[in-house]
Amino acid sequence: MRVLILLLSSVCAIFAQKASPAHWTLTPSQQRIAPGSEALLELRLDLDSGWHMYSVTTPKPGPTGGPTQTTIALTESKVVATQQLYYPAPERKYDQNFQIETEAYENSVKFYFKAQIAAQAQPGDAELAAQMRYQLCNDKQCLPPKKVTASASVTIDPKAAAAVTQIPSGWTAFQTAKELPAPGSVPPVKGAAAQDQGLGAFLLLAFGFGLASIFTPCVFPMIPITMSFFLNQGNPTRGQAVRQALVFCLGIMLLFTAIGFGLTAALGPFAVVKLGSSPWVNSLIALVFLVFGLSLLGAFEITLPSSLLTKLNAESNRGGYAGTLLMGLTFCLASFACVGPFMGTLLAASVGTNKLQPVLGMLTFSLALASPFFLLAIFPSFLGKLPRSGAWMSRVKVVLGFAVLAAMLKYLSTVDQVLHWNLLTRERFLAVWIVLFACPGLYLLGLLRMEGVKRDDNVGAGRALLGVFFLGFALSLLPGMFGGRLGELDAYVPAATETSAAAPGSAAQSHRAIKNDYETAFKQAKEQNKRVLVSFTGYACTNCKWMKANMFPRPEIAELMDHYILLDLYTDGSDAASESNQKRQESLFQTVAIPYYAVFDTGEKPVAAFPGLTKDPVEFAAFLRQGYAN
Repeated sequence: MRVLILLLSSVCAIFAQKASPAHWTLTPSQQRIAPGSEALLELRLDLDSGWHMYSVTTPKPGPTGGPTQTTIALTESKVVATQQLYYPAPERKYDQNFQIETEAYENSVKFYFKAQIAAQAQPGDAELAAQMRYQLCNDKQCLPPKKVTASASVTIDPKAAAAVTQIPSGWTAFQTAKELPAPGSVPPVKGAAAQDQGLGAFLLLAFGFGLASIFTPCVFPMIPITMSFFLNQGNPTRGQAVRQALVFCLGIMLLFTAIGFGLTAALGPFAVVKLGSSPWVNSLIALVFLVFGLSLLGAFEITLPSSLLTKLNAESNRGGYAGTLLMGLTFCLASFACVGPFMGTLLAASVGTNKLQPVLGMLTFSLALASPFFLLAIFPSFLGKLPRSGAWMSRVKVVLGFAVLAAMLKYLSTVDQVLHWNLLTRERFLAVWIVLFACPGLYLLGLLRMEGVKRDDNVGAGRALLGVFFLGFALSLLPGMFGGRLGELDAYVPAATETSAAAPGSAAQSHRAIKNDYETAFKQAKEQNKRVLVSFTGYACTNCKWMKANMFPRPEIAELMDHYILLDLYTDGSDAASESNQKRQESLFQTVAIPYYAVFDTGEKPVAAFPGLTKDPVEFAAFLRQGYAN
């Protein structure tokens, strides 16, 4: 019996003394520290092979479960006044235990504390301790969360030399919540904070915004318009072509600067965005595109009245500058829907600064936007000098005519959405686009008889390939008419209706957003104990459409949205709701850019924000996790 008792005791002792897979050590940078000075402490974790610990940035477990977030902090002490934890970037990968992507550490990892020693700290020996709560897992199992302490002894000595508290590169200061801008401050936009970085950085940001604006859906359709306009300028000399291009670019710069600064001075930064979504402006642009497109297709020829031609004859030697300036004005109006948020954000960032900063910012912005068009304006003038034998020039005009009519439909769609007519639905829009893009394909293949194509013409390889491209593009739009996603093209076309976008009970159905009803959203949030994800969006905002069509449906994003009540606040309409949403966004975040995403708690307090478009799901998922973990 005594032998059995001894054996059981030995077995219990073995299990009781089983070492943990995690080994912590706390080491100060120096043993003697002066009161009131800053101390650096290294916290090292060594993990046994095969085990990993989850990061300090891992979100707290939600309703569906998840790993335990690691917490690390120095324990309360009369010696330490303040502390700051620095952590290295964790490894992100799929975790078999929780069936989700997680952030974790393996093998060895170091954390650092910057500790401000209290000025009243008494001389003598003292103990500094770090307390950690964490969870360990391997590929087969997870241990229960555990709380441990690691300590180190130091000596408080008024005569001690100052410690070196340089944090190695690659370590990040840990913050428990993302800081939001206070009312009246400039928001943390992607790039640089204009007011904090000086005039040089602000102008660099403005130049970058101008270059980025070229790649928006509102500016790209103007490329064929610009080329076809200069194609019709006759056969100017090289000097005349350069002057025409300069006038066109200078017109863009002057008009953008005058319109943007004038509207902001009179009505505030949101006026620029409102102009871009104005039904009147978009209707005018659509009308100009319609007339221009039909003219390219040969329906009629745009000619000035003979009396006006006679009057302008004296100006002919100067290269038709009046028409060039008019083309620049059309370009400015056509691009406002996409360029407006860039301009509005820059102008808002200029409020309260040097009076010249808004003007310089707009000049720099428009210079970047217009600079590539200088080459595009010159290039068609050289096309006009080519021999006119053959029908290729007529074919270019016909193809451009169909492209211009397709662009016209985009502006009509903006009018329809802003005014809530719902006449140009996604299905109807795509049906017309399919026809408009199929027509140039049939035309280039000789199946559609129009100017530039004769019955006995041979179809060359280049012409055939281009025709096949147009037909293929038209056919690729067909799935969108039946609820299919179109990828990048979803930013250009109207969004699918809720009935066609998701079947009852589907994931997409469960993620429908409440539209422009602030009170209802927060009422549901309180009832369901959820936070509210607010999307400041727009009817004419192409980046907003892209995010909703391509980012939100991703499985990892849709899963995270289960934690939220979704609320869409449209800011670019002409109704009272848009006015109210505009004021709310501007007062809370001091920005006019859309899309703009913000997480609110049930007390209607913003706790996290994400400005603008992103095509990185990891980045947006991190924002969503932060929103409900804070």
